[in-house]
Amino acid sequence: MTERVEAFRRRFRGRTPGLLGATRAYAVLCPLLDGADGLELLYEVRATGIRQAGEVCFPGGRIEPGETPLVCALRETEEELSIPRACVTPLGDLDFLCNQRGFLLYPVLGYVSADGLQYLKASPAEVSETFTVPLSFFRETAPELYAYDLIPRPPDNFPYEAVGIPRDYPWAAGRVQVPVWHWRGHVIWGMTARITAYLVNGD
Repeated sequence: MTERVEAFRRRFRGRTPGLLGATRAYAVLCPLLDGADGLELLYEVRATGIRQAGEVCFPGGRIEPGETPLVCALRETEEELSIPRACVTPLGDLDFLCNQRGFLLYPVLGYVSADGLQYLKASPAEVSETFTVPLSFFRETAPELYAYDLIPRPPDNFPYEAVGIPRDYPWAAGRVQVPVWHWRGHVIWGMTARITAYLVNGD
């Protein structure tokens, strides 16, 4: 085996595959807790002045170098909601999502103890409020479903002749489904709703 081949083996041996072309990765915690009506999910609302202000989401953020999705999710939850990571019991990794903008989102399910909830205090720089929703609500209430198309638009100077395809080449389009739930003045939608639906219903 030549040194050049060996260099490739060293590069890829033991590597965990990712998604080709993904430029960023994020993780969120799906905080499960005991409530008056059984198990509930904890959500937060993004603070005014930050990106996507006012949207409902799970606590989370960008995965830093050397972090696992779990470590990131626990760190971000502590930073945003002051819940100590020692008060969260990891329950498992959910299926990850790939966003059309080129990033991955890793949801992590964790159980927040009653002691951990006593520490709950939203960071005003990132979170305007928090609220909980019983899992039974999602199981008993179907979301409104909407969808939008991802339409490819190749540039006018695309080299059709060079790559050997006609100008009316049938580029593959995509479609994204957007579930929406309404809960007591809050709207849970988009990726957060997709994660919720998967968590509650397995799809």
